[in-house]
Amino acid sequence: MGKNTEIADIFERIADALEFKGEMVFKVSAYRKAARMLREYSGDISSIHPSEIEGIGKGMAEKIEEYLKTGRIKKYEEVIADIPEGLLELLNIPNMGPKTLHLLHKELGVNNLKDLERVLEEGKVAALPGMGEKKEENIKKGVLLYKAGRSRIPLATALKVVREVISPLSDISEEISPAGSLRRMKETIGDIDILAAGEKTQEIVDIFTRQSYVREVIAKGDTKASIRTIYNNLQVDLRVVEKDCWGAALLYFTGSKAHNIKLRGIAKDRGLKINEYGVFRGTKRIAGKTEDDVYRTLGIKFIPPELREDKGEIEAAMKGTLPVLVEQKDIKGDLHIHSNYSDGMDDIETVTLAAKRRGYEYIGICDHSKTSKIAGGLDEEALKRRNEEIDSIQEKIKGIKILKGMEVDILSNGSLDYSDSILEQLDFVIVAVHQGFFKNVTERIKEAMRNPFVDILAHPTGRLLSGREGYKMNIEEVMEYAAKMGVALEINASYDRLDINDVNIMKAKGYGAIFVIGTDAHSTGMLEDMELGLGTARRGWLEKKDVLNTYRWQDIPFRRRR
Repeated sequence: MGKNTEIADIFERIADALEFKGEMVFKVSAYRKAARMLREYSGDISSIHPSEIEGIGKGMAEKIEEYLKTGRIKKYEEVIADIPEGLLELLNIPNMGPKTLHLLHKELGVNNLKDLERVLEEGKVAALPGMGEKKEENIKKGVLLYKAGRSRIPLATALKVVREVISPLSDISEEISPAGSLRRMKETIGDIDILAAGEKTQEIVDIFTRQSYVREVIAKGDTKASIRTIYNNLQVDLRVVEKDCWGAALLYFTGSKAHNIKLRGIAKDRGLKINEYGVFRGTKRIAGKTEDDVYRTLGIKFIPPELREDKGEIEAAMKGTLPVLVEQKDIKGDLHIHSNYSDGMDDIETVTLAAKRRGYEYIGICDHSKTSKIAGGLDEEALKRRNEEIDSIQEKIKGIKILKGMEVDILSNGSLDYSDSILEQLDFVIVAVHQGFFKNVTERIKEAMRNPFVDILAHPTGRLLSGREGYKMNIEEVMEYAAKMGVALEINASYDRLDINDVNIMKAKGYGAIFVIGTDAHSTGMLEDMELGLGTARRGWLEKKDVLNTYRWQDIPFRRRR
């Protein structure tokens, strides 16, 4: 992460400032695009020339070099010079666009969150031109979502941070692992917990607190320490334990609290005691080196971390009915990838080669349909050209199948953005709601799923982890209808979506639904988000047979084949 993240954050703030000031869209987009490319670049930006990263143009490269040499970017200082500190942060509030924020700032003197909450409480927002009570109420809801979200870390961010933190500790530690809700792959995380084991306890703690990612050492002792990182001040807690109690400690600090409480009850019924140091009969430790030992001593089969939420997993393990969860090695392809024909960053050949390097047997190119103009949606002629290019690339690249898909908009009356004669030419069809989030969404989705060419419903609730609530709909009714019609529900693995979530996955599985994990990738770097979707699928108790993209492409039971 390091410099890449620092510069990406600055580019994002420049984009926010330009958008607030009403600059041209292409200028704002250029900075956001550069920020995204920097975040997805896995190497160290300071070790190469910035222009070597695809998508970074000459102007952005010069600004990156300026930062690497001087620690500052003049353009950033220029654009924020006349903007009050804290004002641009309000753009992260759901339902708060740059025009609205500019109006609130100009007419009501809103400069920060405190100011915004004050004018909302006083009812002054609704009286502004073009606002009204409904808009005011939506902003109030957005503030609540924003304040709740600030205390949680997105799973994708936490995974990147924990890997950087663990890396320098791996050689000296005999065992090391993230714990807590991160290890359980929850969609958002509180503080990041790391557990290590090794004889050189003090050295492990010292190395942890001396890294370049440390902004502040909050506390430090012989076996544990807490730091605040340079990455949005995220807190990371380290605890070092003895090798003999590694399994018990990992189980204890992974949680969840409810799962651990139930285990303690089972231990007590057997005349045992369980804690972070092991399983004890009296004062004698009888298990604790591995998690498997601890579970086995309690008469329970090993329970994967993602399931440890006290949702019946302990009872299932005792009965031998735990699901065999889907794994990364089961995933044979990604069925939701955008190319540069719509709003993707990379051309089809680049995407295909990147997927092949990941070991995939197939990919599904799913660009946006024509109504999604802001996303560069394809009209029928552009779709024809894209399909012809897929055929041409397929002849050049062997060993991976390129499937012709599309992410087709569900229109206001439930009809689709293309005629059936066009849909029939595709290998599969994903449908999605991209506009009209509050009107007849349930009925529109159900109507779309009646179309015999529809195979997958994308991001079924439309929520964003960064704060958007999603569609006004009856998700249970939609999931049950999808199961009835044989339409797969997408687990959208994009880091800000993870939609549908684990709770809805379990409900939908109960209805008999089938699923697909798709990254919704808009660049080759986003293919890595499959890990996030997989974690969500596992939290939803899904097995290999439940997920379409674990099949060989010839055997995928798309709806029209069944």
